[in-house]
Amino acid sequence: MSKIPNTHPAIVQYKAPVLRLKAEPVLAEEFGTKTIAEMLLAMSTALADCDDGVALAAPQIGISKRIFILSPRAFSNKVEPPSPESLVFINPTISKLASRKQLLDEGCLSVRGYFGKIKRAEKATVEAYDFNGKRFARGASGLLAQIFQHEVDHLDGVLFTDKTEQLEEVSRVQNLESSI
Repeated sequence: MSKIPNTHPAIVQYKAPVLRLKAEPVLAEEFGTKTIAEMLLAMSTALADCDDGVALAAPQIGISKRIFILSPRAFSNKVEPPSPESLVFINPTISKLASRKQLLDEGCLSVRGYFGKIKRAEKATVEAYDFNGKRFARGASGLLAQIFQHEVDHLDGVLFTDKTEQLEEVSRVQNLESSI
């Protein structure tokens, strides 16, 4: 892959070693702390600056922690905007995947300029903790289920390019039109 310019300097690209590590869990004493709040702010800022992103995992900004966040854009088909609490997933695990899979287009803010075809379960349930350490579960289908699987892969050191059946370079304009 050739080097593609990034739209946000905080988002590391595919050659960064942190993207290949299994991220460290957030410890019980870390929940609700200023350190986690600062991580979430850095992640939210980086994601908000990328008009074509719907989620971001902590390793994508160089932090090896098991956290991912969602952009409100991930809920674009909903009438009411999501609450801020519903956008943070700490120590997430996928507890259930549908056996039925579909071939989907997928891209990544850490693999700029490329899209691929990837098989993902149509439905997924993730269990995680919120900022304060309260455990919750969330089931999803469609785009949200795909996001859950993609982001948990990031936390396990896996990029979508490891699973893609077809990888294509896409111009920035096409990338924006295709990803939202």
